[in-house]
Amino acid sequence: MLPLSLLDRVKYIVERQFVKGALFQLLVVGVGIGLISLIGGLLVWPGSDSFADLGDAVWWAFLRLTDPGYLGDDEGDWRRLVSTMLTVTGYVVFMGTLVAILTRSLIAKMTDLERGLTPVTLRNHVVVLGWTSRTVPILQELLASTGRVKRFLERHATKRLRLVVLSEEVTSAQTLSLRNERDIGRRARQIVLRSGTPLQPEALHRVACLDAAAVIVPSSSHGPDSLVTSDVETVKALLSMTSQAQYLHARLPYVVAEIEDIRKQAVVERAYPGPLEVIASDAMISRLLVQTLLHPGLSEVLNELLTARFGNDVFVRSGDLAEGRTLGEFARDCPHAVVLGILERAGDGWSVRLNAPSGTTITDEDRIIVMAQDYDDTDPLGPGETKGQTRLEPVERVSGQQLPVMQSGPHHRVLILGWNRRVPAMLAEMARYPGHAYEVDLVSILAADMRDSEIARYLPQGGSVTHRQLVADFVVEEELRRVDPAGYDAVFLLSSDRLSTGEEADARTMMGYLQLQEVLMSAEAMPQVIMELSDPDNETLLVTNQSETLVTPMILSHILAQVALRRELRVVLDELFTPGGAEIMIRPAADFDLPEQADFAAFEQAAGARGETALGIFRSTPDEHGRLIEMNPERHTPLDLKPGDQLVVMGTS
Repeated sequence: MLPLSLLDRVKYIVERQFVKGALFQLLVVGVGIGLISLIGGLLVWPGSDSFADLGDAVWWAFLRLTDPGYLGDDEGDWRRLVSTMLTVTGYVVFMGTLVAILTRSLIAKMTDLERGLTPVTLRNHVVVLGWTSRTVPILQELLASTGRVKRFLERHATKRLRLVVLSEEVTSAQTLSLRNERDIGRRARQIVLRSGTPLQPEALHRVACLDAAAVIVPSSSHGPDSLVTSDVETVKALLSMTSQAQYLHARLPYVVAEIEDIRKQAVVERAYPGPLEVIASDAMISRLLVQTLLHPGLSEVLNELLTARFGNDVFVRSGDLAEGRTLGEFARDCPHAVVLGILERAGDGWSVRLNAPSGTTITDEDRIIVMAQDYDDTDPLGPGETKGQTRLEPVERVSGQQLPVMQSGPHHRVLILGWNRRVPAMLAEMARYPGHAYEVDLVSILAADMRDSEIARYLPQGGSVTHRQLVADFVVEEELRRVDPAGYDAVFLLSSDRLSTGEEADARTMMGYLQLQEVLMSAEAMPQVIMELSDPDNETLLVTNQSETLVTPMILSHILAQVALRRELRVVLDELFTPGGAEIMIRPAADFDLPEQADFAAFEQAAGARGETALGIFRSTPDEHGRLIEMNPERHTPLDLKPGDQLVVMGTS
């Protein structure tokens, strides 16, 4: 090793002090100023009668070093030379270096504050763990659900909704994107961003998870070959919250967790002993896609009920709102809502009764399931109260003779274009419907053996679903023509989860749809086309879009946000979109005994006589807004049915 010079040793010592932070940097600069002042005093003190001692000379040098205004008071060439050198040195060391250190330290401190490293001091707030494709839609849903939020705040004895988001890295771009969202805007001030990941216990403390009224854990995206999946991160976050609560002897908050694999649900529930609702995205989206296959046109209903873009929503109200009354009486006093059923206590859970008879009595422990455009529409009129509204004629819904179930099939030839993690769950969901047989061809550029192995983990051999793997690129017209999509009953275009962004996945999906339109142009019979997108803004790009389109991230964000505000909603959705029980169906008007010029009130009576619930009208031609569905119209507005129009009901399979 070569010997180090004295200068190198001094430079090393100075460097080690500078890297310790602003305080040590100021200390080094202070020592430097002292040394320069001492040297300047030593240069002018000998032979001078102006200084009583060395201390006066050093003080003279310090004043010239720090304030150039003293330069004109000096006399004599030597003193003026030393004074000039001290003044110039003062500009560099005292003013330049000192100001630079203070400015840099202030900027660094402000940057740290902007990164969101300070723990929040909120209580009864809502925490979203992770900045993903779900985060902004979840925030929009929470801020837009005024009625539900008001009730949520009343339950937690707080006056204002505060949202805290844990992001891996907080940037100004995130804040700007929140302010630019049309449903957030100025309300972005209610949203607090904090840095960290759910895998870090200190990050969970930073967002005050244990003091939150609700914690939402959306699924994050990972590479297809990553061993650390979103479900692994979710389990780790739940374990960390459980550990912190046990250490601090604190209660566990209510958590709504999204998982990608429904087979992990038992593990997630075991990891968190507190109040928990698990939303399995693969199961939920698979249910909706298969339901759309069985009920052509259902996507219009799903987009209205399961997104906040327009129209009606499903609400759950407490039974004390109408204790002692019947469902029919409650429905009569809600002229702008449709009563769907009731939730009854069953041990620690709920028993869902959709299409319950109108004579069912409501207790204070029950929950009433209602469809309406606004939360306020679910408030019943009090005795003698009208609010400018007319009470309805009571609907007699009985559990007598019912119409046959309306489903397509029973044999389905299905073509799936594209691949994502939900395809195996989708095939498994198909197998859950008795009496239906599926012949599925899957087209993707991925290796067939890899896809077969993924499906085998979900779907046992044999059964009602057979599948065949085809290796082809569906955005290439020649390869798509060889598949012959016109020979299938239904074609699914799925959004890929192997691309880096949802925009790229949608671009490929829309390109495939345009190619499919080109191939099917000369077909005698058009198959049902169901398309999955990741970004709602891309839906309007296809001017000639005639497919049934589901924007799955928007649907999942809506469900996560609404279940966070009203926990009982999850069991309602499970009942509505799983085999058996109640289903939303689209029936021809001829199935009901409707009078001439019937209105929606007459349709309700006719559907109730069959034990079903009237929901709306499915038009054969779109309105001026491009919508085919008209849910929960005014009761006394004529249906004005045209040839091809159908009726939307909730029946029982």
